Amino acid sequence: MKKIFFLASAFVFTLAVSAQVKVDELIKVNTDNHDFGKVKQGVPVSYYFEIKNISDKPVVVENTWASCGCTTPEKIVEPILPGTTVKLKVDYNAAAAGPINKDVYIKLAGIDQTKTVKITGEVLTAEAYELYLKEKGAKEQPVKKG
Repeated sequence: MKKIFFLASAFVFTLAVSAQVKVDELIKVNTDNHDFGKVKQGVPVSYYFEIKNISDKPVVVENTWASCGCTTPEKIVEPILPGTTVKLKVDYNAAAAGPINKDVYIKLAGIDQTKTVKITGEVLTAEAYELYLKEKGAKEQPVKKG
């Protein structure tokens, strides 16, 4: 009798877990990763992720946060109506030189799972950035025939 109860409980639990709505069934983000490329140290950069409600009900963004204090996503305060798109602004302060590899989390009300998007790139010191621009400009110059 205990075996039957255990198996029935496990089956009901499995159904409940598999029936949970997933974030990707409610929203679609224009990209999972935005690459800033090379940016100058001390010059903040921003990107707007576009979030579309692909469900037939309004979706509420409960919270947004980032993996680091150097990255700040704005709070989305209004519900996202079915079929509409909102923009999530993400600011990166570019204070430290080095690679950019940060996660931004989007938490929807009533859904346990979060949606993760990323920002990537590389912060260069002022000197390295100027050199990068010079090298990039030299490569993009048209070849003169004469």
